[in-house]
Amino acid sequence: MEAAFVERLGPPSEIRLGLLPRPSPGPTDVLVRVALTTVNPVDTLVRSGAFATPVPLPLVLGRDAVGTVAEAGQGSGFTAGEPVWTNSLGHGGRQGAAAQYAVVPADRLYRLPTGVDPVTAVTVLHPGATAWLALFRHGRLRPGETVLVVGAAGNVGSAAVTFAAEAGARVLALARPADAEYCRSLGAAEVLDYRDPGLAGAVAAVAPAGVALLVDAAGRNDLPWAVGVLAPRGRLVLLAGPAARPGLPVGAFYQRDLTLRGFAISGATVDELAAAAVGVNRLLARGALASRRATVRPLSAVVDEHRRLADGTAHGRRVALRTSAALHPLRR
Repeated sequence: MEAAFVERLGPPSEIRLGLLPRPSPGPTDVLVRVALTTVNPVDTLVRSGAFATPVPLPLVLGRDAVGTVAEAGQGSGFTAGEPVWTNSLGHGGRQGAAAQYAVVPADRLYRLPTGVDPVTAVTVLHPGATAWLALFRHGRLRPGETVLVVGAAGNVGSAAVTFAAEAGARVLALARPADAEYCRSLGAAEVLDYRDPGLAGAVAAVAPAGVALLVDAAGRNDLPWAVGVLAPRGRLVLLAGPAARPGLPVGAFYQRDLTLRGFAISGATVDELAAAAVGVNRLLARGALASRRATVRPLSAVVDEHRRLADGTAHGRRVALRTSAALHPLRR
């Protein structure tokens, strides 16, 4: 099969496009004919070795796949021809999705809802599940609470706004003024300019009692500011790069009984990922989850996309990489 893989960890130049043996599923696995994959920021960390995880070499890259069941193990619960997706390949000892075929453990595979565009799906699987887990698993969001989403117009942030509004929370969005209408269309009650020098006062004006939950989907990680806008017993969930070293005002944090959770989707359990998949599928089926800037490119563009993410020129775009197996349309 055709695949994008590395034979050793390192820069994007280590990525190879070539032929590898087609994998065979075990009794509780599913062989998926991959139609589309994508490149997530975490994929660059795995490829470079910055994220320590068991990797068989050669390693097929990629977390996310949308495709159809080609072959299902007897105990898998799937049948050939079903449209499916996954978002947890390419780490933890599992081969990745950037290939014509991928073996997926049945408990990491989910059915694609009828009528959902595969390109739309593949570009939101990872950020959508990340947002769900940040809000509900780690943030313990409850209906009626006020949640502040930092980076609300981004891939993870926009999904977080959508999920939180659907759950009955009051959503405050932090974004550029140019993205204000977009954030409101997702369900944000208020949109604040993240560059406002008086931002803390602006938050206090719309949430005088403070915010119950702050989800930092942008990696801003201004912890003194976050502690200042949280309500007593508020929760802060953050995403961060491996080199982030923000300071934390522990005195105020302690006195106000706050909670801080670091969160990486790579550490999610199978059950947590399955719960997130239910939420992602629900929004996909409603047409409520989609990337603003989705581009379709051939699998051969994988090196270029890794370079874009590594040098910071991706600018929020999401790319669906089409394998040659995509010549066979998804059957329903």
